[in-house]
Order: sequence, then structure tokens, then C-alpha cells
Amino acid sequence: MRFTALLCAILLVASSAAPNRYLVVWAMEANHFPANGDGRDVLAIFDVGTDFGKLVAVVATPTHAMMAHHTNEEMPPNHLLFASDFMAGQGEIFDVSDPRSPRLAGSFAGAGGYTHAHSFAALSNGHTLATYQIKGWNGDAAGALVELDRHGQIVRAASASAPSADPNVRPYGLLVLENLDRVVTTSAPMPPLDVKAPTHVIQIWRLSDLKLLETLDLPKPSAHDVSAQYADDAALLADGKTVMVKTAHCGLFVLSDLTAQRAKIQYAYDFGGRGCSGVPVVSGHYWVQALMSGHALVSLDVSDPFHPIEVSHLYLGPKALPHWLSLDRETGSIVITGYGSLINRISFASIDVATGALTLDSRFIDLKDRTWADGWSGAVIPHGAVFYR
Repeated sequence: MRFTALLCAILLVASSAAPNRYLVVWAMEANHFPANGDGRDVLAIFDVGTDFGKLVAVVATPTHAMMAHHTNEEMPPNHLLFASDFMAGQGEIFDVSDPRSPRLAGSFAGAGGYTHAHSFAALSNGHTLATYQIKGWNGDAAGALVELDRHGQIVRAASASAPSADPNVRPYGLLVLENLDRVVTTSAPMPPLDVKAPTHVIQIWRLSDLKLLETLDLPKPSAHDVSAQYADDAALLADGKTVMVKTAHCGLFVLSDLTAQRAKIQYAYDFGGRGCSGVPVVSGHYWVQALMSGHALVSLDVSDPFHPIEVSHLYLGPKALPHWLSLDRETGSIVITGYGSLINRISFASIDVATGALTLDSRFIDLKDRTWADGWSGAVIPHGAVFYR
């Protein structure tokens, strides 16, 4: 009886112990950036739980790399993470079902003549939706919204071209709203794909057939016309139907009535500064934004999206240029990657979902001197980073 009781106690303690937490990071070899195809990209997985900062696993890409860029903004339910080397026009698919033993599951490049995949979102059918910036390798035509299967093969594609509304459309970010049968894409060119004039629109698509329904101009605020240029990110708010759109020039807009014959887009907020090309996260009623020009993270209360209120401002230092954020919804932890003083490190903050208060974690993962796949060592620059779930 005593043995049975002891065994039960051990099992109870084991079952209540905190599960392992991992961070999946897409990074590039630092001494080859900007590269000409002679560098390497790696997918690295770190322990961010009990053995914080430990390198758990690494997968190196087989192709010559130039710039590891975006991944899915959250870990997909099927654990197939899509990742792009944007400047190389190449993408990789990683199976991270087992975070201790990830594997390269496929590769992809152009799709039906469209090139330079940028952003990715998982669909409930196991496929992935991607934005492709342009048509043709050196073309100046608008790209497309493309559905890829689990192997990176094209399922269908729809052109984003809307010359009468904006001849400079370059699909950048995307937000999938399956319950509304809608997709929202933003428009901003990635260097070196410059356009002749600023782009100033977002686009709304019907998900079921990828029909482009609307190309909407962002309204220009009277104070800062420039803040309506280069829409780069969109995120869904807590009500499940209202979308906020952010521009690289620090404007914030409210998109509503997505299923109506004509959606509405209204200006709501300006973060100040002119460098806001950072990926946001939404936690409850709070919008968290990375501000490059402000060297900070800012939390806004968007319970009334037309009147956002700043509730927390987290200064990261005079040389910090935060760009990528991703949220662990279970713990409130936020991963931060970027440039400047952040270029060879992974930083972390946390948000109090009740108040929106941001707190900087004193711990970080240093990527200046590590041994990676195939025995090579050195510094890497992280970009896309998501928590494993």
C-alpha cells in the first residue's frame, strides 16, 4: 500500500509539472548578411522553459541563402512551419511535430509565375496561404495570393493586380478569417523590390475561391499623410470581426463590415515617429506594437478601436530596432527580434492581459557565438520566431 501511495504521489507531481517550452527560430548566418547567395539559413529550436536558452535542435537549409525572413506568425496546428529566404526567392517547410527532432519537409519557390513569397498563414485544411510580392523575378507587376499544399506545391493563385486603384500593389502581410470567408492582405514592397510611388491600399478577398473583392485606399490623416502609406500588417481584435491595419509609417486604421458589399476603413491612431515596420501582436483588448523609430514596444487599449489609448511603453534602449513579435498566448510571453542592438539576440517581454502592462524579461538568448549544424560556428541574425505549442 505504501509503495502504491508513493507511486501515485510521484505520478501526480510529474503530471502537474510545467511542460517544456520551446522557441522555434528562423535565422541567417550573420557574416554573410547582406549575402549574395553564399550564406546559410538555419531553423534553431531553443528551450525557453526549465533550461532557458539551451539549443535543442538545428536544421540547416540545403540551398545557398541570402536573407532568412518571415515565417508563420504563430506555430501552425499541424506543426508545418513555412519560412522564406526572401531575397533568394526560396522557401522551406519544416516539420516541428517533435521540437527535439525537427526536419526539413519540403521546399518551394515561385508559384505560377509569381515570386518572392513573404507572409504565411495556416488554413484548417492543412494548406498554407502565402503572399507573393511580384510577378516574374525582376518584374514590376503586382504579385498574388497563393494557396500551397503541405509540400509547397501550388493549389491555386489569384493576382493582386488592381491598376485602377493602385498600380504599385505588393502583397505583404495577410490575415485569414475563415469564419467570415475572408482574407485581408496589406501592400508594402520589400527591398530591393522598389516601386515607382508609395502604395497606399489594403485588399479584401473571398477565401473560398480567392476572388479579390475590394482594393481599399487608406484614408489620409490631415496631420500626417505619410502614415497612410505602406500598410504592412493586419490583426483581428477580440470581437472576432473587427480588424486593425498598421502601416510602416505608424498609422493605425480600423477595418469593419468585412462581409458587407463594401467594407469600411477609418483612420484611428498615429504611433508617432515614422518607423513602425514591426509585426504586432494582440492579447485580449491590447494591441502591442514594435516601434523601430521609438526603440520600444507600446501597448494600446483597443477595446474601443476608434479611440486607442496607450497603456504601457517599454523602452528597449537607444540602439534597439525591434521588428518581429510573436505571442505565447498561454503565458503572455512575447518574443522580440530586430536590428541594431537586437541583431544577434532574442529578447523577451511579457504582457499582463488584465492591464496591458509590458515588462521586459532580463533573460535573453545570445546568438553571437554558437555552434550550429554541420559543425560551423559563429553569429546568426534571427528573424521569424514562434513559440512551440
